[in-house]
Amino acid sequence: MKPTLVIMAAGMASRYGSLKQVQGFGPSGETIMDYSIYDAIKVGFGKVVFIIRKEFADDFKKIFEPRLKGKIEIDYVYQDLHSFVEGHTIPAERTKPWGTAHAILCASPAVQEPFIVINADDFYGRDAFQKAYDFLTTEASDHTFGLIGYELVKTLSDNGSVSRGVCKVDASNNLVEINERTKIYREGDKIVYEEDGKKVEVPFDSKVSMNFWCFTPYAFTLAKDLFDTFLEKNINQPKAEVYVVDMAARFITLPDNALKVIPTSADWFGVTYKEDAPIVQKNINELVSRGQYPQRLW
Repeated sequence: MKPTLVIMAAGMASRYGSLKQVQGFGPSGETIMDYSIYDAIKVGFGKVVFIIRKEFADDFKKIFEPRLKGKIEIDYVYQDLHSFVEGHTIPAERTKPWGTAHAILCASPAVQEPFIVINADDFYGRDAFQKAYDFLTTEASDHTFGLIGYELVKTLSDNGSVSRGVCKVDASNNLVEINERTKIYREGDKIVYEEDGKKVEVPFDSKVSMNFWCFTPYAFTLAKDLFDTFLEKNINQPKAEVYVVDMAARFITLPDNALKVIPTSADWFGVTYKEDAPIVQKNINELVSRGQYPQRLW
């Protein structure tokens, strides 16, 4: 059974200010997602599942179905405020989705095989997909999940601070803990994050999560348990969210479990700010000019 690619594309990015997931960056109008799907197909994935909002459905289908028809199986799931909230009353002031762990839970009806989860607006590189495929087909189990780990220095933006999940690993590259640092940036010859008004230095080669996770369907059980607990405690907090990193933190506390941080040599790039868009376009054009991708993907 071939593994599945799950793409989280339900968010409207407040800092970017538009539906960046369907913006064309490639020489023939390809989105960042197109390159992720292309890489996934090349290494052996059999299906792509888009997690989107219902109001985005027409845009997604118009763009991707003609491109992907006959190349990979396609499915859509919708992240909706009312999904999996049975028994709870949603406050009127709650308008935003419940977070990335809830997004994954919303994908459960469409996924029965080992799968990866990625962001729609991040370019991850072929090596990451190859490493994920190898892991899912040889090592992943209900007790062993994975995370593609990028070098922090390769994931910064020149246009502002970023949020990164900084990983602490043991001698076997198993995740010990992951800390979400919400304001990381380069300062001179250092990388720092801010916390409680202080600046803390982070090593350049620290492994960070860019939301490239390797799971089995057991992840859905984990997400449901976590989301139920979250709702009990946070239903009246209009901005509270439950994240994939919360799933990871919970998973590694369970008996006999390990979450492997799988290093990749790939360069990550993505669109956090509008000013990042020309850099993304330039990077993709360079990869095309070097022959790593064709001028027209599809």
